[in-house]
Amino acid sequence: MEPVITRTLILLVLVTISTAAPLQDAAVEDGGTSPAAPDRCGGVEFDAIAPNEKGNTLFFKGDHVWNGFTGPAQLSSLHFKELSGPINAAFRMHNTENPNDHDHIYLFQDDKVYSYFNQTLEEGYPKQIQEDFPGVPTHLDAAVECPKGECMADSVLFFKGQDVHVYDIATKAVKTKTWSHLPSCTSAFRWLEHYYCFHGQNFTRFHPVSGEVTGAYPKDARHYFMNCPNFGHGGDRKPLKCSNIKLNAATTDDGGRTYFFAGPIYIRVDTHRDGFHAFPITRAWKEANDGVDAVFSYDSKMYLIKGDQVYIYKADAHFTLIEGYPKTVKEELGIEGTVDAAFVCPTENIAHIIQGNSMRDVDLTATPRVISREFPLPLSDIDAGLCGDDGIRLFKGSQFYYYESPRILAMGRIAPVASDITSALMGCED
Repeated sequence: MEPVITRTLILLVLVTISTAAPLQDAAVEDGGTSPAAPDRCGGVEFDAIAPNEKGNTLFFKGDHVWNGFTGPAQLSSLHFKELSGPINAAFRMHNTENPNDHDHIYLFQDDKVYSYFNQTLEEGYPKQIQEDFPGVPTHLDAAVECPKGECMADSVLFFKGQDVHVYDIATKAVKTKTWSHLPSCTSAFRWLEHYYCFHGQNFTRFHPVSGEVTGAYPKDARHYFMNCPNFGHGGDRKPLKCSNIKLNAATTDDGGRTYFFAGPIYIRVDTHRDGFHAFPITRAWKEANDGVDAVFSYDSKMYLIKGDQVYIYKADAHFTLIEGYPKTVKEELGIEGTVDAAFVCPTENIAHIIQGNSMRDVDLTATPRVISREFPLPLSDIDAGLCGDDGIRLFKGSQFYYYESPRILAMGRIAPVASDITSALMGCED
């Protein structure tokens, strides 16, 4: 499933693809009209695709660029004035350790590279590609950023023919792979942690480390990445009302990625600038069919609880089920009965398990794991729990209860006033 969710999940999609403000019609230069702007709904083969520093997706074709998933094309030179003619590739830099480069947009043209920030060309550019990216060939076909956690290190994937040159941003080392099973990419795009090779008017989703392609591909981009007449794009769908939200689980992993689970889908809520979007749980956690009851993260692992089973995944570059799992909740955590919610707070080793109107603490450093403490709660029927540096949120329907710490939660005898889930928290419609 791609950026459009299947019809059975329409009501669970929390936000449709975010759209940037469309650019104005192609401008006049030297008193005459610009060359005819291409129509992406006519089946355009893009030269390059990349998000800008604000998260708006730029689609390049010839002398033109589209800003966002809808709207007309405009001459690219009006926004990148030093640029003349089509580009070969583009990507947005992910390099948080170097703020002078992070979020800059790199545009590649023949043997040169341009670096822009807020549509301003950085001093010293354009440069020879080899000067900025040693070991990377010229006349590229495509490029896409790959942050650590999705690749083994902050990297850029450069495509030329069937070869993929993996450039390590920190070490400047280049490893070349040949992915002959993948179509020749004329552009590549990372969107919400998923990677797409565009070829012709179609695209193929691939794994950024192995190049593996799973699912039925290619697919027509006009069904997914733009709003075109007579194509099944999701742009007409309405975001779910915040008042209709009902979660099953929530967690933040050691990499700072926050996930909300609802039925058979999940969304990332820490990637605001890329928009909120729902995906099937089986996309990331293949064995967790039909949803989960509770989730918590601990020691670079994610624990998914479903019925009386616990699935534990390594939360490294990609989620991998640990050998020997699933196991029973009793065997793994010393807990009997169904679990309503669970959470682990940062820097703690305690899994707080909520069952009915009780909270049971399990020391995750103990062997075997057993219930170490038990507390009554002034709440029941909790759907999900999430603990961060700013405190605890216990979700129930479309509201949540806030506590400053597990200690205050355990000592409380009167439930606090519930707060409504808002668009700021989940991207739903207030």
